[in-house]
Amino acid sequence: MPYIAMWSAEQAPRMRVVMKGGGIGYADERPYDRDTDGVLWTRVPSQPGKGRREFGKVHALRQRRAMLELLCQVCGRPADRNADGVLWLVSEDPHDMAPLPGDLTTTHPPLCAPCAFRSTHVCPHLRSRYVALRARTSVPAGVQGALYRPGHPAPTAVTATGVAFGDPLIHWVRAGQLIVRLREFTVVDLKPEAVRAPTG
Repeated sequence: MPYIAMWSAEQAPRMRVVMKGGGIGYADERPYDRDTDGVLWTRVPSQPGKGRREFGKVHALRQRRAMLELLCQVCGRPADRNADGVLWLVSEDPHDMAPLPGDLTTTHPPLCAPCAFRSTHVCPHLRSRYVALRARTSVPAGVQGALYRPGHPAPTAVTATGVAFGDPLIHWVRAGQLIVRLREFTVVDLKPEAVRAPTG
């Protein structure tokens, strides 16, 4: 079960979204509902292992933690790193493209080498087309989530999209995933003989 995947017991509660400070917020907002950039995040319980596996759904808190701490999205251990940088897999599926235009951005956290190799054989999004990269730098670029617009009696969710930090629309997003920009990256060949067992 991937570290960032949700379990059925981790369903987000129904939250009353209201207009607040030139954007949106929760009616009963708590300090941890926003990140250090002031972005509102989906409030979701953390109960890994409880209920059924939900492979198609991403747990917002674990995804953000994996991005910021460079943890493997599958096993939750440190991602593979060498002199060329941290290991990432990028899907070439046009329906799974990066959510921000311009640079190489992704919502998919990095991987350790054994999990990366396994993922290319079992993940439907990666089985046919993927690119393995090593990036020396990864920086938070924005968020993927539900974009709201003003409404009466409450704001209305209109679409799911990626919004860059610095874009005024970010105050109208209820974030579910962190987007990072990969820089100084090199395309690499993911060979089975190059896969080493995790250490520690």
